[in-house]
Amino acid sequence: MNAEGRNNPWERLRERERQKERERQKERSAAAVQPVQRVRLDQPQFKRRGWLPEYDPEAFGRTSEKIARFLGTGRFIVWMTVLIVVWVVWNTTAPPHVRFDQYPFIFLTLVLSLQASYAAPLILLAQNRQDDRDRVNLEQDREQNERSIADTEYLTREIAALRMGLGEVATRDWIRSEFQELIKEMEQRRVFPAESEERDR
Repeated sequence: MNAEGRNNPWERLRERERQKERERQKERSAAAVQPVQRVRLDQPQFKRRGWLPEYDPEAFGRTSEKIARFLGTGRFIVWMTVLIVVWVVWNTTAPPHVRFDQYPFIFLTLVLSLQASYAAPLILLAQNRQDDRDRVNLEQDREQNERSIADTEYLTREIAALRMGLGEVATRDWIRSEFQELIKEMEQRRVFPAESEERDR
């Protein structure tokens, strides 16, 4: 570029445009060299981390069932009764400076309400899981009953076909009776022709 072109603002603007176009060409060639990252359908995607904590629903459900089973036992009632009796006795007979819950037992009421508010959803969750298992077992029993009915109907048809086929098959007694009739008939034919010849004479 000569001195006149350097001083001309239009030439400088054109030169900048050319420089930008060269840089774009370099970026395109560099992007063409890098492999394009595609979504693969044959591989599982990694889960993105969310704001909420993650937990295993099956493990949570199993734990809730264990807790619900324990809440429905006599052992839980006995331990709860012992705890409440000790709580009330301690807060009524202990020296006033070591009592932590005075007579209306508001803290005890709060603890029992908190326990009930957690126990109810856990029991409902355990019941829902049991209902799901019962539904699956019922479906499996229904399918097994349908297969048993189909097998029974098939065997019934086969037995009926065998009986019909055996009705047409010659048995040993039938063949024996037929032979006896044939023997009698042949004996009668031998006897009667001789008598008829004597009569003719």
